[in-house]
Amino acid sequence: MKKKTIVAAGGLVSNDNGALLLIYRRGFWDLPKGKLDEGETIEECAVREVEEETGLTNVQLDKLIGTTYHEYYDEWKQCDVIKVTHWFAMNVSGAQTLVPQQEEDIEDIKWVAQKDMGIYLRHTYKNISDIINRYYSSLQL
Repeated sequence: MKKKTIVAAGGLVSNDNGALLLIYRRGFWDLPKGKLDEGETIEECAVREVEEETGLTNVQLDKLIGTTYHEYYDEWKQCDVIKVTHWFAMNVSGAQTLVPQQEEDIEDIKWVAQKDMGIYLRHTYKNISDIINRYYSSLQL
């Protein structure tokens, strides 16, 4: 049985203090991301989804950090799905008000310093933990 592929993009957003933005959705800490709309580039998708899910504005796109793959069964459409998510480093400047997108079940948004990240990584998905670690490794280069 062929799996349906969903293409998505998201961001590892840092602020002026170097903290990383995490969202809390459905019982787990996560990163903002979403599905690619017809006619948009993967980069446009990443910035749009971050802005929609967090309320941030003037998000500056940086380099591609990596791609993750998540397989699941879609109960609604009754099919196997593989979600391919492209993750970009991003940054924002200044103090901005964070607005959780409640329609996407986002309950909380936090800026997390690297030294505090371990606590949050215990309550996230392996893919998210892996891409955050890859992001921090890329900063060392």
